[in-house]
Amino acid sequence: MALGAVVKQAAANSAKATNAGSRLRLRKAALTLTPAAVTRLKRLTDGPSPQYLRVGVRQKGCSGNSYILEFTDAKGKFDEIVQQDGVTVLVDSKALITVLGSEMDYVEDKLSSQFVFHNPNAKGVCGCGESFAV
Repeated sequence: MALGAVVKQAAANSAKATNAGSRLRLRKAALTLTPAAVTRLKRLTDGPSPQYLRVGVRQKGCSGNSYILEFTDAKGKFDEIVQQDGVTVLVDSKALITVLGSEMDYVEDKLSSQFVFHNPNAKGVCGCGESFAV
């Protein structure tokens, strides 16, 4: 009988440990930032009042979807918060599925400077690079 009680207690402890571990879920980052993007965002959002960059996706362009970047003072109710290296970026909840796992980079060349997205979910990109298809 004592052995049976020990086995039951061990099974109960194991079940508690399994349930506690199931609350911790590994999840893919909504958006990652390159060091160049972090540096540029720090310069853009530096000021007396905190500002955030919100990343969204709208249906427009040759391939169907285009990224929308806008500055905001407050987080939206359902925005996903991405914090990396002292920079906070908000991802619009409607764009979350489309942007999930993307990398945001900042690129400068002789003619332009822009944020560029490397999106593993994109199935195609238009020739000008302004829009993408999922």
